[in-house]
Amino acid sequence: MNAPLDVLQSGDGVMRCADAVMRAVGGEVVLLRIAAPAVSGDDAEQLGLATPAFQDVPLGPATFRQSGSVAKLLVSGSAVLAVVGSLGYDSADVLFETAVGVVIGDLLYKITNSIASQAMGTVYSYALTLVPPVR
Repeated sequence: MNAPLDVLQSGDGVMRCADAVMRAVGGEVVLLRIAAPAVSGDDAEQLGLATPAFQDVPLGPATFRQSGSVAKLLVSGSAVLAVVGSLGYDSADVLFETAVGVVIGDLLYKITNSIASQAMGTVYSYALTLVPPVR
């Protein structure tokens, strides 16, 4: 049975289709590491010696591919949109520029570039170029 034509022509339909494809080809969940909000109250923090805190935010579905020293991560547009909205970022670009990196397995990859893919005015995925940690 075919999906109604209006679902396929809507931005929401494009996002759902992209999510389904990413789940079908692996659909893993990665962690976006971002700075956590500062909490005051410690004497060391009052002296400017605060220890930076981070939080890992799950993003998925995502697909990961590494070839030599270059790694690529394709992340669901709906997952990124949810994080941008819930954490109050201005845009996905700001989110990726301020993130510490992406945790895949137990390795932290640095984000060097992000490119949004869109159809019908709706972003359905983000392609991130990553640099693996130096071993």
